[in-house]
Formats: sequence, C-alpha cells, structure tokens
Amino acid sequence: MTKELVQAYTARISQASRSELVVIMYEIAINNLQSAKNAYWDGDMAVYIKELNQARKFLNELMASLNYSYKVSYELMSLYIYVNKAIITALFKKVPDTLDSAISILNKLMSGFIEVSRMDTSGPVMQNTQQLYAGLTYGKSSLNEVSIDPREQNRGYKV
Repeated sequence: MTKELVQAYTARISQASRSELVVIMYEIAINNLQSAKNAYWDGDMAVYIKELNQARKFLNELMASLNYSYKVSYELMSLYIYVNKAIITALFKKVPDTLDSAISILNKLMSGFIEVSRMDTSGPVMQNTQQLYAGLTYGKSSLNEVSIDPREQNRGYKV
C-alpha cells in the first residue's frame, strides 16, 4: 500500500462511524488482495505473501467484531471463514487462483455495508480528533494538501 493511500485511510478512519469503519476494513482487505495478485504477476513473492497476511489481519478483525446477538453474524462468519480459507490456500499454494472469489465476496459484502453506513447517524467513533478541512497550498514545486481545525490548538487527547 502506498504512503498516500495509508494517509487517505488514516484521515477517513479518524472521521468514521462504526459502520464506515467496517467499509474501510473491507476496502483495505480488497486492496491488499488486489496488490497480492499484482505482486504475484510481477514475480514478487515477498510482497505477495505480505499483502495476503495483511488482508488476513483485516479479515480477522472483521471476524472478531461480529455481534452474535444478531443471526446475520453467523452467516457473515461463514463467509469470512470461506474467504480466510481462500487466502490461506493462496498463501500455501503460492498461486492466486482462489483470490478472485474472495475479492468478489468481500465486494458484495462491502456494497451492503456501504448502504448501512449511509443510514448510520451515530457520528465518528474517535473523539477529540482533528477535524479535517481540505485545502491546497502552493509548495516549492507542487500543491500541498492542508487540513486545519480552527477550534483546536492541540491535536489528540485533551489534558
């Protein structure tokens, strides 16, 4: 994952509600699986393995965050187990044959959670974070993006 993509996800996470966090985890896992496939076709097995392990970490987090008081959680868990098996198969066989079905399932689940997140009015999970205001400033040889919260002098935790 590129530095710019990490920064973009970090900014989104700091402002995300619970359901938006789930969408972001899906996006990152899918991105990792796509990067793994690209690394395989480029012949870079170290990156292939690294990206698959990263995808599994996000999938494990999705599994751990299920609330079993809802019936749908059991169905989601069975899909997550299937995707996990597909990733493990791709890891041990060192061939990305099973990744297309894993990506397809995660994309379908993500589209459902995107709809849920649109209805979520709970607000950001993280409190006392810097409010993001995007803008551009001119640098020496490029445009730089700046984010400022005019109400806060300090970032992070308040003392």
